[in-house]
Amino acid sequence: MSKRSTLFLIDGSSYMYRAFFAIPYLSNSSGIPTNAVYGFTAMILKVINDYRPDYVAIVFDTPAPTFRHEVYQAYKANRPEMPDNLAVQIPYIKEAVRGFNIALVEKEGFEADDIIGTIAKTEERKGFEIRIVSGDKDLLQLVGRHITVIDTMKDRHYDVPGVTEYLGVAPDKVTDYLGLVGDSSDNVPGVPGIGKKTAVKLLEHYGSMDHLLKNAATVDSKRVRENLTAFADQALLSRQLVTLETAVPLSYDMTAFKASEPDRERLKKLFKELEFTKFLLEFTPQAAPPRHAFDLITTEHELRGLLSRMRDAGTCALALITSSPDALNAQPAGMALAFGEDQAFYLPLKQGAPESPSIPGDRVLAELKPLLEDASVKKYGHNSKHEIIAFREQGIELRGIAGDVMIASYLLNPSRHSHSLEDIALEYFDYRMTAYKELVGSGRKELSFDQVAMDSARNYACERAHLILKSAGILMQKLTREGFDDLFYRLELPLLDVLASMEMNGVKVDTNRLNGISREFEALLNTSSEHIYRLAGETFNINSPQQLGKVLFEKLNLPGAKKTKTGYATDVDVLTRLAQTHPLPAEILAYRSISKLKSTYLDALPHLVNPATGRIHTSYNQTVTATGRLSSSNPNLQNIPIRSIEGRRIRAAFIAEKGCAILSADYSQIELRILAHLSQDQRFVDAFRQKEDIHTQTAAEIFGLLPHLVTRQMRREAKVINFGIIYGMSSYGLSKELGISPKAAGAFIENYFKKYQGVKTYIDGVLKEAREKQYVTTLMKRRRYVPEITSKNMAARQFAERTAINAPIQGTASDLIKSAMIAIHKRLQDNRLKTKMIIQVHDELVFEVPENELEPVTHLVKEEMENVIELTVPLQVEIHWGKTWDEAH
Repeated sequence: MSKRSTLFLIDGSSYMYRAFFAIPYLSNSSGIPTNAVYGFTAMILKVINDYRPDYVAIVFDTPAPTFRHEVYQAYKANRPEMPDNLAVQIPYIKEAVRGFNIALVEKEGFEADDIIGTIAKTEERKGFEIRIVSGDKDLLQLVGRHITVIDTMKDRHYDVPGVTEYLGVAPDKVTDYLGLVGDSSDNVPGVPGIGKKTAVKLLEHYGSMDHLLKNAATVDSKRVRENLTAFADQALLSRQLVTLETAVPLSYDMTAFKASEPDRERLKKLFKELEFTKFLLEFTPQAAPPRHAFDLITTEHELRGLLSRMRDAGTCALALITSSPDALNAQPAGMALAFGEDQAFYLPLKQGAPESPSIPGDRVLAELKPLLEDASVKKYGHNSKHEIIAFREQGIELRGIAGDVMIASYLLNPSRHSHSLEDIALEYFDYRMTAYKELVGSGRKELSFDQVAMDSARNYACERAHLILKSAGILMQKLTREGFDDLFYRLELPLLDVLASMEMNGVKVDTNRLNGISREFEALLNTSSEHIYRLAGETFNINSPQQLGKVLFEKLNLPGAKKTKTGYATDVDVLTRLAQTHPLPAEILAYRSISKLKSTYLDALPHLVNPATGRIHTSYNQTVTATGRLSSSNPNLQNIPIRSIEGRRIRAAFIAEKGCAILSADYSQIELRILAHLSQDQRFVDAFRQKEDIHTQTAAEIFGLLPHLVTRQMRREAKVINFGIIYGMSSYGLSKELGISPKAAGAFIENYFKKYQGVKTYIDGVLKEAREKQYVTTLMKRRRYVPEITSKNMAARQFAERTAINAPIQGTASDLIKSAMIAIHKRLQDNRLKTKMIIQVHDELVFEVPENELEPVTHLVKEEMENVIELTVPLQVEIHWGKTWDEAH
């Protein structure tokens, strides 16, 4: 060959393990673990895209013993069994290899390294340039003039000088070097007392292991000299174990190694199943949308004609694009309407835009207003809340929303990580949206149309409207087939208007108070850090887990050190355990808590105040949590601590406008009441019907006492058990929570189920049904899929069981408060009250109420929340008010 072709040999087994441990746990919505497949696929793509190999093969180990096990039975004996979560991914990893049309090589009795060595040496002699892709040190012994090792995860290339720089020895000395130092990962013993530096010095001086062992008596160090003499046979055995077999009897055809185009359909099928959107995008061709049917409306005559046709059609999809992702602060830039299979129309709304039409944007909105406010014209959207807010800011009430494909996608698969229109188009149509990248450019997340040509904006909006309409046709039918109509049309869609109003209402905050508390917290942190330094006996970076770990476990020698890839584990569980034996971990926990509250709320909230309204407008998200609960973001108001003094001080900065009060309405023990209804346990039901304290009653049942003899500690323990049962808490979890032995915790749980047999029967029934159906449901038929419940992996299975127990209860609580929000919102509007619903946090609703409306609103809110559904036990709502959110608790 005049020019040597490149042959890439990939160590598949090594990369499979490295990807599994390097990437945090991932799974698709069916519960299949995917982190190893994801990392492995990323590695293949990097090799293909960065190096463009001429030939390529991926080599795997097999489970069968190798010749090394015959030589040394303890070889790799220290390795734990392959984790179940990795084992289930192997078929998907190999399917990815086949999808890339890459040859897969393995042979029983030999390791992947031996096969790689054999092929590398054979094909090097035939004139190939060899690139070995691996992070395994053993393979460095193969490096030579035409053989290089590449570690893609560390982005390092090892040629002959590179190996010498890395290990301190040349490739031809790697086996001697490893024979001396050993390899703990493979249980290769080496020579005790000889580390990396010593091995390098000895080989530099003596030239080889053989010469070193013959002349061991001349080594200067007595300890090294004695060990070399005593463990000479072990050194030779170790070298034998790490030396690769480069004459494995293999039969392979180099034509099969020839790089070829991937099987895109096969990969798309795999990536769709595993929900690898990023990779799916790469293998879905950018199909050009039918732009000839994406028409630009430029005159009033065209606009009126379009609106007439839409009224006749009676249905449309709309996609509004604004000058900012925040609809509250955005100006409409353009809108697309679609009501035909391949037709969409773009209406520019931004004044002075490139190629601006003759009709002004405000005139377009005026013409659109009657149609947008006409509830008889059905409208479909994606994230319709954004459109509701943006249009309302322009004095237009968007009515007639018949479907939202983002919410539909969420109800059909709540565990899915994303419900973007891009993902929906990929999942249902194998369609890769094109105009988004064309419009916003590489790496940009925010949409801004100041510098964007009209044609790009038109393509983007029309493509979205076209796909929304197309998706709606499929998703609405699927919702009906799956029995989600009530949940969708009676709960989630009406909630859009409620959430839009809440976001627009916002909440007033006292920024001066926040700034003052921030300064106090800063002083507290300074005092706390000085105390930490005294306890540690030195100064260090308190925010550095690595430095903290060294102080705790190396300087103070605290028990239970656990190593991670980056140092010692210093998470909250570790520090909480250590706090029982030393004051420093407790002080660290206090420091972290204050620091987090300061940065997350005290320092951040003033910057989130809208200058136009003087209020904070959080976003409420319907499609994030798998349980059905709403989440809030920017800022997340749901994470402000309720019971701590620091959390209460932050809540005190949320205030009412002059002449108003903050009213808080909170469901009392709603999840336990739902459990009583679902389980029909008579003791539970009677306790709530008779308005007894459920935790005191539970303590009395468990401890066999009269209620008045129950102590505060007993009540606390009963409360932990009551709520632990809802969350499927194990005896181990309960023991940690109560600070007792797992055996004692197990006895508590056993005694609990003896007294509350209806609860036990209900839980057993839920688990049985979950194993049969792979999902559980709320009272309103919301589903939570739990496919892991039949997993062979115990941790995954137990997590699914806990989820199956909790999801019907927590999900029902979420559905009830959403229903109450809709009913209250309607009553407030119907009664023309000025009260505003401003915050929702789990089981609590917060209102800003004019003082003259406090009495009727209190009655209205309590009535709607307590009568939102008829359960076997009564719902109870506690209502308080004050000038601040804290006072209202």
